[in-house]
Amino acid sequence: MRLKKPAVVLSAAVLLSVAACGGGDSGDSGSSGSGDSSLDAGTLGNTGGGQNPDAKAPVEIEGAEKGGTITVMTNLGLTTPIDPSDIYFVDTNAIMSNLVTRSLTQYIYDEKSGGMTLVPDLATDLGTPNDDFTEWKFTIRDGVKWENGDPVTAEEVAFGIVRSMDAKTFPNGPGLAYSNPFFLGGDTYKGPYTGKDPDGTKQKAVSVDGNTVTVKMSQPFPDFPYYGAFPAMGAIPKGAASDPAKYAQHPLSNGPYKITSYTNAKSLVLEHNDQWDPATDPGRTQYPDGYEFKAGLQLNQIDQILLGNQGEGQTSLTYDKIAAQDYRKFQQDSPDQLVEGPAPCTYYGAPDYRKITDKKVREALVWAFPYKDTILATGLIPGVTAIEATNIMPPGTPGRTEYNPVEGHEPFETDPEKARALLEEAGAVGTEIRFLWRTDNELNTKSKDVFVKALEKAGFKATPVATTEANYVVDRDDPNTDINYRSAAWCADWPSGATWIPPLFQTVNMKEIGQVGTNEAVFSEPSIDAKIKETIQMPADQQPAAWDALDKEIMTKYLPWVVQYYAGQAMAHGTRVQGFENDNTLGAPTYDRMWVSSE
Repeated sequence: MRLKKPAVVLSAAVLLSVAACGGGDSGDSGSSGSGDSSLDAGTLGNTGGGQNPDAKAPVEIEGAEKGGTITVMTNLGLTTPIDPSDIYFVDTNAIMSNLVTRSLTQYIYDEKSGGMTLVPDLATDLGTPNDDFTEWKFTIRDGVKWENGDPVTAEEVAFGIVRSMDAKTFPNGPGLAYSNPFFLGGDTYKGPYTGKDPDGTKQKAVSVDGNTVTVKMSQPFPDFPYYGAFPAMGAIPKGAASDPAKYAQHPLSNGPYKITSYTNAKSLVLEHNDQWDPATDPGRTQYPDGYEFKAGLQLNQIDQILLGNQGEGQTSLTYDKIAAQDYRKFQQDSPDQLVEGPAPCTYYGAPDYRKITDKKVREALVWAFPYKDTILATGLIPGVTAIEATNIMPPGTPGRTEYNPVEGHEPFETDPEKARALLEEAGAVGTEIRFLWRTDNELNTKSKDVFVKALEKAGFKATPVATTEANYVVDRDDPNTDINYRSAAWCADWPSGATWIPPLFQTVNMKEIGQVGTNEAVFSEPSIDAKIKETIQMPADQQPAAWDALDKEIMTKYLPWVVQYYAGQAMAHGTRVQGFENDNTLGAPTYDRMWVSSE
C-alpha cells in the first residue's frame, strides 16, 4: 500500500506522512507507554497475517468511557483521496476503515499478541473459496445501515467491488494492483464510469444471489480475504448518490462515525453515526463523541503541544513520526504518551526508467544519495523510524533473503567519489536530476537542500522542480511531469511478495489510466512481467522463494530503485487518550478502539 503516495512518502528524500497497507500477526507489537522501542527490525515485513473468522460483535473495552472529542494533528495528512474506491494510502486508509467505511473484512488489534488480526466485517466470515481459489463467496450480514438509515445491501457491496475495476476513474486505488489483474475479465473491463456501465452489469467477475456476493477470478487468489479489508472492497450506493466527483467529498458512512465537514489537506470532522449498530460490527467501537483531524501543523508544534499535555493537548494525538530531538523527551518525561512499533514499509527513490536509462547512472545515485544527512535533516530516528535497508521487501517478508543490490555498497553509505567515477565511466557527468520540491513544506525544503548538495558533489546537476503540498501527488503521478526522479514509500498490503513485486514493477498502461500508477519508477521489462505472471500462478508454498528471487533479479540486474530505509513508527498522544496502539499493518493509530478518559 502506498505511503502518502503521499500516504507516507519520502520526497527528494523527505518524509511526508504515512503509507501502504499491511498484514500479518507475528506478535510484533505496537507498544504504548513502553518508554523503549519494541521494534523488531527482523520481522517488519510479517505483520497482519493472523485470522479469526469467528470474531463476534459487539466489541466492548473494559473500563472505556463514553464522550469527549479526539483531536488528530498532522503535518502532511489528509492530502490523499477519501473515496473508498480510491483509497490506497496509509493515513486515509486507517481513518476511513477504522471510523467511517466498512468492507468485506477488517483488521482488529489483538491484545494477546500485540499485533493485528483479520476478522469479518460486512461479511459474516472470511469468505468461502472453491478448490483452486478462483472463486470466493461472501455472505453479507443483515442489520448494517447507511448514515441515512437505508440498509446496506449485497447489491451495493457488489457494486463497490465492481467500481474498484475502474482504474481511470480511481487511479490511486488498489484496483489497478489487484481487481484488474485478478478479477475475471478485469483486464478488459473499463468500469462503471469509464466503461459507461452505470449499474456494473457488463462485467463477468461479481454477482449477487440473495445475501451472497460471489467474486470470480481469472487466476488463483488465495489471499482475497486480506484484499477484502480495503475500503474498495465495501459497499457503495448505486446511482447518482455515488457520482465520483461528489462522493469524493463526502462518502456515506456505514461505520461508527460520519463526516460533518471535510477540506482536502486541511481538516476532517467526524461525529457519531447514530445508524451504526455495534451488534453488527466485530471490530469497531464508538466511545468518543467525535474526531477532529487537523492538517498543515508544523511537526515541532505538534510535539510541543503533546509534551505540554495541557487543555486540548490532553485529548490530542498525532500519527506523524516524532522528531528525533523530542523522542528522548517523551521517553524520559512522558513514556506513557509514546507509541512505538513496526511498519512493513520501504522508503525509496525511483529514477524514471524511461529517462535515466544507463544502469551506471542509477548506481551512481545509490552511492550519491545522502542517507544519514537526510535522516538528520528530517528528524528521523535511526534504528527506530529509519532502519538500514537493502532489499525491496523488508525483513520478515516470507521467503526473503538479504542481499546488496550494488556490489560493495552498504546501507546508509554515501560516497560521492564512487558516484562520480561511475558517471565518468558512463560519460554522464553533469546528468540532470529533476525532482519535485514542495515549496510550502519546511521539512521538504531541508531535505531538498541536502539532496542538491549531495548530487552536485557527486557530479550530477540538481534541479528541484517547484510544486505545492496540494499539487504534489498530481504532479508526481503525472507521467508527463518534467521530472526524472520520484521519491516514494510502500508498505505491504499483507505479508507476501505478491503485495510488493506486482504493484511496484509490473508494466503500467499509463496512456489508459493517465498516471504512473503505483510503479513510481515507470519500470517496464517484458521478462519481469512474464515472471510476475508465472509466480502468481505457482502453488502458494512455492511463491515466497520466487518473489524473493524476483526482488533480487530486479534490483541487481536493473536497479530501478535507490532503497533508502525501512520504517518504524514513533507516535504520541495526550494523557487522556486511551486505546492508542500501533496498527502494525499500517504503522498507524488504532482509532477503532480509542476512548477519552475523564481524568
